[in-house]
Amino acid sequence: MLPVWRYTGLDHDHDIRMPAPDTLILSIEAMHCAGCVRRIESRLLELPEVEQVSISLPERTVRLAWPGDAPSARLVESLEQAGFPPARRTLTLDIHGMHCASCTGRVRDALQALSGVIEAEVNLAAEQARVVVIDEGLDPGSLVSAIAQAGYQAALADGGPDRDQRREAEYLRLFRRFLVAAVLTLPVFILEMGSHLVPAFHHWLHQQVGTFTLHLALFVLTSIILFGPGSMFFRIGLPNLWRGHPDMNSLVATGTGAAWAYSVVATFAPGLMPEGTANVYYEPAAVIVTLILLGRVLEARAKGRTGQAIARLLRLQSRTARVERDSTVELVPIEQLKAGDRVRVRPGETIPVDGQVLAGDSWVDESMLTGEPDPVQRGPGDEVVGGTLNQHGRLIIEATRLGSDSVLARIVALVRQAQSARLPIQALVDRVTAWFVPVVMLVATATAAIWLAFGPAPALGFALVNAVAVLIIACPCAMGLATPTSIMVGTGRGADQGILFRGGDALQRLKSVAVVALDKTGTLTEGQPQVTEIETASGVDADTLLKMAASAEQDAEHPIGQAIIAAARSRELKLDDLDEFQALPGRGLQARCGDREILVGSPAWFAEKSIETDLLKSRAEALSHQARTTVMVAIDGTLAGLIAIADPIRRTTPEAIEALHRMGLTVVMISGDAQSTARAVANELGIDEVIAGVRPEGKLTAIRDLAAGDRCVAFVGDGINDAPALAAADVGIAIGTGTDIAIESAQVVLMAGDLRKVPTAIGLSRATLRNIRQNLFWAFAYNTALIPVAAGALYPAFGVLLSPMLAAAAMAASSLFVVGNALRLRRVTI
Repeated sequence: MLPVWRYTGLDHDHDIRMPAPDTLILSIEAMHCAGCVRRIESRLLELPEVEQVSISLPERTVRLAWPGDAPSARLVESLEQAGFPPARRTLTLDIHGMHCASCTGRVRDALQALSGVIEAEVNLAAEQARVVVIDEGLDPGSLVSAIAQAGYQAALADGGPDRDQRREAEYLRLFRRFLVAAVLTLPVFILEMGSHLVPAFHHWLHQQVGTFTLHLALFVLTSIILFGPGSMFFRIGLPNLWRGHPDMNSLVATGTGAAWAYSVVATFAPGLMPEGTANVYYEPAAVIVTLILLGRVLEARAKGRTGQAIARLLRLQSRTARVERDSTVELVPIEQLKAGDRVRVRPGETIPVDGQVLAGDSWVDESMLTGEPDPVQRGPGDEVVGGTLNQHGRLIIEATRLGSDSVLARIVALVRQAQSARLPIQALVDRVTAWFVPVVMLVATATAAIWLAFGPAPALGFALVNAVAVLIIACPCAMGLATPTSIMVGTGRGADQGILFRGGDALQRLKSVAVVALDKTGTLTEGQPQVTEIETASGVDADTLLKMAASAEQDAEHPIGQAIIAAARSRELKLDDLDEFQALPGRGLQARCGDREILVGSPAWFAEKSIETDLLKSRAEALSHQARTTVMVAIDGTLAGLIAIADPIRRTTPEAIEALHRMGLTVVMISGDAQSTARAVANELGIDEVIAGVRPEGKLTAIRDLAAGDRCVAFVGDGINDAPALAAADVGIAIGTGTDIAIESAQVVLMAGDLRKVPTAIGLSRATLRNIRQNLFWAFAYNTALIPVAAGALYPAFGVLLSPMLAAAAMAASSLFVVGNALRLRRVTI
C-alpha cells in the first residue's frame, strides 16, 4: 500500500499519495506562514516534473514525488529563485577502485542519477567524491549503494589517520602484487627475450627442453601472473566492459587476455590456426601486467605525496590535553574536552585546543598555520589556536572552540574543499574521456581488421600484436589525473604558506586578476590607529577635549574610537558616563554625557550639521597631507577642536605593492579617508589609483566600477564592512586577522596579516594553472601521437612497429609524468 502524506498548511487539509521510492523530503527554514506555503506550492507545481506536493508548516518540510531521471538541481534552483532555499549538506565519500578518468565519470553519473543529489564532484587523485544533497532527502547509504552498482567500493570519509592507513595499505597491497609478478615475469622475459637476442641460446633451449615443454612452462608462469597479481584488471575491467562502460582496466584485461588466449590456442591446439600463425605471446602479456602494476605502485606513492598538506595539518592536532579538574590535573583525550575547561600547556608542548589565555606569558610559534616564521607573544586575554607550539612559558587557557569549530578543523575543511573542486576546464576533459575508452576499443578492432585484410604474412600475428599495442598504450589515467593532482598539490602548497583557497574556481580566477583593490585600514595599515595631534579651539584645553571625545566613543567599535579611548587612558583621564549614543557610519557619532551633547566626526559631516569649522580647517588639511585622519569634536553645537590619528603602515606593505607591480597588476586603494589623506598614503606606497571618501556601502559600487571593461578584480579586506565588497569582487581575499564575517565572504583567506601573501597567492594560482595546462597537453598529445604509432601507422613507410611491452611502459610513464609534474609545485619558487 502506498504511504499517505498529510498536508498540514494552515488553510489546506488533503491527502496526497505518492510512491515512496521517488519521494524527496526538503527542509525549508525560510517557511514561516500560510503565504509561504502557498508560494512554495505554486512554484513547485510550475515544474513539469512535479504533480503532487505535501507541505508541513510546523515541520517546515516539503515532500514531493520527483522522477529519478530529472536533475534535482533544477528543483533546488526553482525554490531558491522563489526565496525558499532548501537545506543542504555536503558528504564526502572515500572510493576504492577508480583508476582513470572514465572511472570518475562513471561514479559521478551514478551519483547524479540519484534523486536528492544536487551536485557531485569526483577526484581521482584524492580517491574521493564530494556530494551535495538535499538535507532530509537522501540516505547516505544510497550513495554507497549507487557507487557499488557502478562497480566500485565506497564508504563515508572519516578524514582522519585511518584514511592515511588505508592508502598505505593499498600501496603495500599493490607492491606485493608487483613483487610476485616481477619474480614470475623474470624467467618468462629471459626465456623469450634471450631467445630473440641470442640465437644460440634459442637453439639450445629448444633442443634441450623442447618447444612444447617450453611453451607449457611459459603458459603456467603467465597464467599465474595474469590471474594472480593481475586478476584485479580482469575482476574490475571485464564487468565494466559487460556493463557497456569500459575503463582502463578493461583495456588491460582485453589486451593481455587476447594475447594469452591466442597463445593458449597456439600451444595446445596449433592445428586450429592458419599455417605459420601458431606463435605464442606469453611474454608481452606477462610483461604488460608487471609494468602496469609497477606504474600503479609508483603512482600510488606519488599520489600519497600530493595530499601531504592535509596530513601535516592533521598531525598538528594533539591527541590529549592536561586539564584542571577538582584541584588535580588530568590527561584527557582531546575528544572529551568541553568548552570552559582549563587546560595547562607546558613549554615545548603543542597547544591542544583553541582558547583564551587565562594566566601565563609565552611566545607561540604559529608558523604551521600562518606561514609566518616569527613567534608571537601571548598573554592573559589573548586568543591561542590549537596545533600551534608553545615555546617558552607555561600557559593556562580556557577552551573555547572545539571539534569542527576549531581553527585547525576549519583550515583542513577549506583545504579539502579546494582539493576536491572541479575547474571549468575539467568539463572538457570529462567530455573527451566519456568516449575515449570506447573509441580506443573501436580503433583496436579496426587495427586488427586492417592488418588481417592488408598486412603481410602472418597477418593474424601482426593483427594481434598491433591491436594489443593500441589497447595498452591508450592512457585515460593521465587525462583523469592532469587537473586534480595539480589542484591538490597547489592548494596544499598554499596551505603551507598560510593561503587557503575556498575552491578550485577561486584558484583559476585569481590567475586572471588584472586589478587588486586594497582596503586601507587593517589591510595596508596595522589597523591600530594612534592619536598623534590634538588641536583645540579657544576656551578648551587638550585634556578636556580628549576626555569628552573618549567619553562619547565608549560604545564605539571603530578603530579610530578605540585609539581616542586609548589616548585618554594613557593620560589617566577619567571618562564621563555615557547616557545616549548613536553611530552614523561614514560620518561619525552623536552622544550625550550628562547635560552635554558631543559630536565626533568628519569635517564634511560637521558642514552638513552647519557647525563652523573654519578656525581649524587649514590645520586639518595640512594634517591630512601628512597621512593623518582628522576628526572634529563639537560640544553643545560648537567646535571644540580636532584630533589627528595615524595608522602605521604594515612593515610588509611596500614590498607587497612592489611585487604586485612586477606582476603587471594595477593596485587600487579604497579608503573612507579624505582624498588628501588617502593620496598621501598612496604616494608613499606607490599605489596607482585612489578611491577616497568611500562609505562602507560605497565599496560595493567602487568594486563594480573597477570591473568595468571586463577587468578581473580582486579585493583585499579584513573588516565587517568589507564583506559585501569581498563577495562582489571576482576574487575576495580576506586577511585572516580580520573578522569572521569577512573571512566567510572571501574566496581566498590569508591566515596571517602579511600582505605579501597576496602576490604569493596570485603567483601560486598562475603556477598551478600553468602546471595543469602542461599536464593536459601531455595527456592529450601522448594519446594523439602514440595510438596511431601503436596501430602501425609508421610500418608502411619505415617498417616500424611498437611492441606491446614498450606500449605498457609508455602508458605507465604517462601517468607518472603527470603526477611528477604536479609534484613540482611543492618546490616552485613564488
